[in-house]
Amino acid sequence: MTVLRAVARPMLASIFAIQGYDTMSNPERVAARAERVVRPLAEGVPIVPDQTEEAVRLNGAIQFTAGSLLALGIWPRLSALAIAATLVPTTVAGHRFWEAENEQDRAQQRIQFLKNLAIFGG
Repeated sequence: MTVLRAVARPMLASIFAIQGYDTMSNPERVAARAERVVRPLAEGVPIVPDQTEEAVRLNGAIQFTAGSLLALGIWPRLSALAIAATLVPTTVAGHRFWEAENEQDRAQQRIQFLKNLAIFGG
């Protein structure tokens, strides 16, 4: 493993471990924004809980676990795949820049959306 990979992997993984833990511990913080994404997912995907807070908690738990495993270099490809799978609904639910009322909020949400898109591509 190169030195760059040994350093970059934990740095990238840390945001998912930290935010995943926070979301898992406090799902009510983002549940309202997640509602419009959770409902259709729960109807189409049997493993997604139909209660929004439970779905958000599950998403956070997956991010925390996969981020921690990725940081430790354990099952890095599977961990990255799990993170990527959770990043799609997180981004669509949490960073709907096209619906923002004011320009400053729209710009901030667009930055977050594009950041997540870039991480997903990586």
